[in-house]
Amino acid sequence: MTSTVTSTDVRSPERSARRLPSTWGLGLHQGALELRQFFRLREQVVFTFAFPIVFLFLFASIFRDDVEGAGITASQLYVAAMIAAGIMSTSFQSLGISIAIERDEKVLRRLRGTPMPPAAYFLGKIWLVLVTGLLETVALLIVGVTLFDVDLPTSAGKWLTFGWIFVLGLTGCALLGIAISSVPRSGRSATSVVVLPFLVLQFISGVYIAIDTIPGWMLNFSAFFPLKWMCQGFRGVFLPESARILEPAGSWEYGRIALVLGAWCVGGLVLCLLTFRWKNRRDG
Repeated sequence: MTSTVTSTDVRSPERSARRLPSTWGLGLHQGALELRQFFRLREQVVFTFAFPIVFLFLFASIFRDDVEGAGITASQLYVAAMIAAGIMSTSFQSLGISIAIERDEKVLRRLRGTPMPPAAYFLGKIWLVLVTGLLETVALLIVGVTLFDVDLPTSAGKWLTFGWIFVLGLTGCALLGIAISSVPRSGRSATSVVVLPFLVLQFISGVYIAIDTIPGWMLNFSAFFPLKWMCQGFRGVFLPESARILEPAGSWEYGRIALVLGAWCVGGLVLCLLTFRWKNRRDG
């Protein structure tokens, strides 16, 4: 007795393959899962969003004097700078610590053993930092507008500039956060390893200290990293043109900002590909 193979039988594997979720679809699902887990931890949510807002309120309330010749108050400078710091906090700091902890708890090792493509895991993380970064930025802008007289841009060009600085800055910082997550030897040491360089960068990139009072060699060092350029770009978006005199070059330097942030996106990706590990060194 011979068996016959129908055309339906031949096509069924192809149909099954077509029904498998795409990497993009899995990334969206992973992103939704990451967001649910994030918002379930109330302490983490409060700390993530409250930290830059509290620092903005403190610094901008203490330093409220007019900046000579710039047509702005010192508090308005802090609003633009804290938006940049908030983006780096929700991307670089958040991913650097959380991925290191997940690696230490063998979450990454278990995920690596599933059929889920590795790209879907990273897409989920990108969705997480995109949503939290946007929410953080909106919260800081609300505080800046209501308490410190920051004027929102009225032209489409300014908002377009804000958009590409936000996207490039968030992407570069997120990739840098993924890369630095491989440095800590354990999840316990991740906070110290990630927070210290971020804190130093905030002081030398114009977040807490006015850019025109930072020593030249410190400013030159900070120019190698994204935060300084995000601060400068957001000052150009939210401050009047008269404030350009505070910049070392006397201009916002949007071209250089795009070049540096774009380079960090490419360089960060290369660093991730070269350094990322799915398990701790001690696991072999």
